[in-house]
Amino acid sequence: MSKLPDFEALAIFAKVVELRSFAAAATELALSKATVSKAVSRLEDRLGARLFNRTSRRLALTDAGQKLSERAARLLADGEAAENEALAQSVTPRGLVRLAVPMTFGVKSVAPLLPEFLEKYPEVSIDLHLSDATVDLIGEGFDAGLRIARLPDSSLIARRLCAMPRYTVAASSYLKRYGRPTHPMHLAEHKCFGYAYLSTAGVWHYTNAAGEQASVRPAGQLRVNNGEALLPAVIAGLGIADLPDFIIGEAIARGEVEVILKGWKLPEGAVHLVTPPGGPRPARVEVLADFLAKHFVKGKRR
Repeated sequence: MSKLPDFEALAIFAKVVELRSFAAAATELALSKATVSKAVSRLEDRLGARLFNRTSRRLALTDAGQKLSERAARLLADGEAAENEALAQSVTPRGLVRLAVPMTFGVKSVAPLLPEFLEKYPEVSIDLHLSDATVDLIGEGFDAGLRIARLPDSSLIARRLCAMPRYTVAASSYLKRYGRPTHPMHLAEHKCFGYAYLSTAGVWHYTNAAGEQASVRPAGQLRVNNGEALLPAVIAGLGIADLPDFIIGEAIARGEVEVILKGWKLPEGAVHLVTPPGGPRPARVEVLADFLAKHFVKGKRR
């Protein structure tokens, strides 16, 4: 005997009891009469007891069938209620969305959007997890995440929201003191700050318009696990950093730092919404994905 109850046979039995007819149960369940009959017979064999006394004109419960019928009916009702609730959540935006976002991007770019989203979808709640570390969406039970990088191949479903350029920057005070690098390989002779979660593991890769490539592993006095933490030291003129637009863009605009190596480009990443693979996403996840896409595709990324 299987360790699991035969839920299908119990539900079919409950429907036959409710309608007092194998034929009527078959019609309502969109099954053949033979399938309904076999399910009840399978249940009787499993329990070792007859559940119905059948005649050509009458269908009556046996004592064993009578005792089982109430629990089978409750099981059927619970199953239908659970399915209807799940169906309602898949159609109507309702419930909790667990969203993983890089720390600074989450604080500066995602959190300011949430009041509008929560006002628009009052039955949806958000658990916002802020960390620069790449979380295991599936293993840690997240519904979605934002990734800012060139995504590696994975089983996750990715939706590109917007471009996210990176810049190599330094303060003018640093450049006056230590000189301006004109080639990526010169960075090996400079004070450069590191980021723990760089997708290329501490190596900065560059290309120029002629297609030339250069890779350098810079070193310096400071390494962080959150890119924004580099800003004070860079602005103070203590070193060079490779940072994305959402962190360094405002400092560039204010003239606190300047872009160097302008003839060379770092690999341009993008903001991606990633979700676990599988069937259709619940409505609560779908509306959040569309909401974020609407805002970030317009370029609101800082």
